[in-house]
Amino acid sequence: MKGLLKNLGLLLILAGVVVLVVCFFTGDLNNNTLLGTSAILMVLGLIGYIVLNKLVVD
Repeated sequence: MKGLLKNLGLLLILAGVVVLVVCFFTGDLNNNTLLGTSAILMVLGLIGYIVLNKLVVD
């Protein structure tokens, strides 16, 4: 469980990247909702990665 918790930030960043890649391949680059969602996921993932790795000790 600790392994999943430590990698939660990375998973959120990857989810944001997947949203961006899907937007790119579908040609829907002007949809601010999807682009904002991916940006929020990546920022939350970065913050979560930093905070969770400081709190969770092996």
